[in-house]
Formats: sequence, structure tokens, C-alpha cells
Amino acid sequence: MFDEKKIGEIREGHRKWSDDLEPKLAKSPERKGDFVNASGIPVKRVYTPLDVADFDYMEELGLPGEYPFTRAVQPTMYRGRFWTMRQYAGFGTAEDTNRRYRFLLEQGQTGLSVAFDLPTQIGYDSDHPLAQGEVGKVGVTIDSIRDMETLFDQIPLDKVSTSMTINAPAAVLLAMYIAVAEKQGVSSKDLRGTIQNDILKEYAARGTYIFPPKPSMRIITDIFSFCSREVPQWNSISISGYHIREAGSTAVQEVAFTLANGVAYVEAAINAGLDVDEFAPRLSFFFNAHLDFLEEIAKFRAARRLWARIMRDRFKARDPRSMMMRFHTQTAGCTLTAQQPKNNIVRVAFQALSAVLGGTQSLHTNSMDEAFCLPSEEAVRIALRTQQLIAYESGVTDTVDPFGGSYYIEDLTKEILERAQEYIDKIDELGGAVSAIEKGFIQREIQDSAYLYQKEIEKGERVVVGVNKFQVEEESPKDLLRVDPAVRLSQMERLGRLRSERDNGRATGILSELKKAAEGNDNLMPVILDAVKASATLGEICDALREVFGEYQPVSTIG
Repeated sequence: MFDEKKIGEIREGHRKWSDDLEPKLAKSPERKGDFVNASGIPVKRVYTPLDVADFDYMEELGLPGEYPFTRAVQPTMYRGRFWTMRQYAGFGTAEDTNRRYRFLLEQGQTGLSVAFDLPTQIGYDSDHPLAQGEVGKVGVTIDSIRDMETLFDQIPLDKVSTSMTINAPAAVLLAMYIAVAEKQGVSSKDLRGTIQNDILKEYAARGTYIFPPKPSMRIITDIFSFCSREVPQWNSISISGYHIREAGSTAVQEVAFTLANGVAYVEAAINAGLDVDEFAPRLSFFFNAHLDFLEEIAKFRAARRLWARIMRDRFKARDPRSMMMRFHTQTAGCTLTAQQPKNNIVRVAFQALSAVLGGTQSLHTNSMDEAFCLPSEEAVRIALRTQQLIAYESGVTDTVDPFGGSYYIEDLTKEILERAQEYIDKIDELGGAVSAIEKGFIQREIQDSAYLYQKEIEKGERVVVGVNKFQVEEESPKDLLRVDPAVRLSQMERLGRLRSERDNGRATGILSELKKAAEGNDNLMPVILDAVKASATLGEICDALREVFGEYQPVSTIG
């Protein structure tokens, strides 16, 4: 990047500057404490060409849309099209959420993102005893294809891209979506969207799992294979670092553990007989946009470069699309505070800006009131307007990778990549991501980081505005959005009607076929699709698979 003479001049200039600074620091010292980011990476006082003296531009940075994709996965990025503005939403009944979706689309949202309630996420119908008190609370409740039809009423599925945050029962919800599209006259080949379908991070960081790892990985590879043939525009997985970060990981750990999970999925698909370039172009990722603005920009760039290397060098992918890391970003829910909630608008704005500067393909911005409750219409409108202000007014979308070439950003990008690679190497030594999770390694690393972060807040070493500094007296919030407990009763009535009106012999027969398929090696997706069309419920389908696969019991991480 620089000739030796220039580097020598810069080194001498830096030395002289440092010497001249010492007496000034004696009179006016810097802030107390170490300058270290949340990943434990020391932050220098100033960065110069000395920090990128051995930088290989084409191998480490390159040009947008070309390997190693550090700068971007598309050559023109937001000069061509803005990211998909995809607000995560879902609560109560399918009717409640459908109204919210149509409101958001009217406000300029460009994609849908479905939040499901906890019973749906772990494969229970609303009338299951374990569903009591949770129906419709943290997302929409979906028990059957009828609920899915209602959820997307008056929303043309060939015109909108839909993301569904669903993991253990992802195959069932995808089948419902395909079946609803067929009823609308839309071919599965025209559907665009994503299912999260990332079970490994559930074991490590989130907890909405059903089956043990081996059958779960089989279901995932069945989805890969099915989607590559039948739903070619669909992203068959969203490998998620978001929840790993929400559980307390550092930025480095978020990259490392997410990509290690990605490696496990690719290996499982190859072992199932799929060609890497057959399924890899439809892999997608999901990251968190946290508080350290510059670290987050570097994190996104490092993740892209590291994934490109893994796919090219480790898995010998030939198609450039297999090496592209396309990702969705959500601002950090764990950073929202109940104290002075309007401060959350500012937090979300700079978190969203870091995601855009880092080159995200789609974005969700959290609402200011989510530390209390599900977001109000006013709060979600402000969150969406935040994205629109960045897109249309900030000017940062006019050039690709505007931080590219920054001495600090390039040095930090490389540091994050190298530290993440060290973690991946360790996970490989443990036998891969599944083995590392079964041994509790990834869980312990996240827990240790979360503990350290919280301890810093409680000691006042890490300032959280409004929480441990700059507090004010506040009134309790009013007019919060709450889900009526009667939602469960209405869902139970719907389930009763469904079971009385459907062909129960057909539904039971297909569930028996599903159990036989699970006992063998056939792809499960076609049978699940048949079961959904026969009005078998989510819980019935998952119970059929539970009978064959069993349920996962988490490993202890104590000690």
C-alpha cells in the first residue's frame, strides 16, 4: 500500500508526535480507564498507514460485489436499491397481526417479518396445557393453515418478501406459507423470503428447540434440498448471530459462533449428498447491530470476508454467490432501556446507521417502547421512519462502503476476523459446532461475556445513560399494548371448529405417513406439506415427529 520511504517518514512523524504529546497529557490527561472495546480489543489513540502497511488490497478488501466481498455483496449497493425495510411484528391473533402488517406496508415498509408466539415456536397448539399464559404474547399464534391464511389476507405473496423467525418447526410454517400461496394462485417458485431455521443457536443461546441435534439437522438439510428444487428464490436458512449477541456475547463471538454454525450446516448438507453450489447461494445470515458504532461496522465487514474465505478455501465453492454473505440486521433489543425510553430512539438510530454502513441487505429497527411491551403504532412508525431518514436524508447511501480505507476500520476488521478465526479453530478441535454445543463450550463463553458486561454496568465502569448515570425521576408508562388473555380461548374455539370440519381420517393418515417418513430417510417436506393441506395442526405435526425423534434435553454449563 505504501513504499518503504513513505512508511519510514510516517513512522518518524508518529514517533515525534507521540513524544510531543507527553507533556500535554501531563497537563490535560485523557479519560480514566482502559480504551478497550466490548470484545476486549485495545483501541489506539490514533491510527495511521502504519496499521495497514502490510495490507493486501485485492485479497483483503477488493471491490464491491467481488471476492472477498469485504466492501459489499453487490457492486452498486444502495445506489441501485435500498435495503429491505422489514419491521419484525406479530402479536395476538392472525387478524391482529394482519392489521399491523397492512399498516406497516401503508407506511412504506418493503418486506414483512413474522414474530411467532412461544407455543408456536416450540410446536404446541394453543390448547396445549403448556401454552397457557403465552398464546399471542411475544408474537402471533399460528395453529393451522387457516391461521396462516388469515395472517396474509389481502397481502399478495407474489409481491412481498416475507421473513419468518421460526426454527424448530420451520418446516411446518414454510409448508403453511407455500400452501397459502397456492390458494392465492401463486407458485412456490415465485415466493421470496426467508425462514430462520437455525436450530444450533437455539441450543446455545435462545432455547426454543424441540428435537435433538441429529434429527434437527436432518430436517434442515431436507429443507435445503426441497427449497433448491421447489422454492428457488427462498432463503432456506438465516444463520443467526442476533440471539447469540442478545444472550451476551461479544462482537467477535457473534461472528465466530455464527460462522461456526454456518460451517456445521454446510457440512451437514454436503454429507446429505447436496452439492455446495446447489444450496449455498440461498444461505443467509442475521446479525445484531449493537452499541459500539465503529466496531459494528468492522464486524459486518469481517464476517463477509471470513465467510467468503471459508466457502472458497474450506468447501471449494465455485459459484461466487456461494461465497457472498447476505444478511439481515436487527438493532439490539438488549440495549433498550425502560428508563427514559425516548433515548432508545437515538440508540436505534445509530445502531441502524452502523448496519447500513456495514452493508446490510435488510433491516429491522426496534421501537422505543419495547423494553415495556409490544410496540405501539406510534413507536413502530418512528422506528420505520428512522430507516427512511437514513435512506433518503443522510447521504450515506450514495457511495459503497464509505468507511473502506479508514485506518481504524481496516485494522479493526482484520482484528475481528483473526480473533473469530481463532474461535472457529477451537470449535473445530472440539469436533465442530454441534459437539461444542453438546460440551457446553459455546454456552459458557457467552455466559462469561454476559457476566463481565453486566458487572461493568453495575460497577459503573460501563455507562448506560439513564440507568447508571444521568438518571431522572419518571412516571410509570401508560397505555401500554397488552395482549388479551382471551386470545387463547378464541384460538381454542378455532381449533375445535377445525377438527370438527376437516376430514379427520385423511389428517390422521398423513400424520402416520409422516412418522414412517421420519423413521426412514425420505425428505420430510413433501409429507409435511400434505399434512398442512389436510388441516393437520402445528402441534399434531410436531407431536408426530416427537414420537420418532424425541425431545432435546439441554446440557449443564455449570462448572
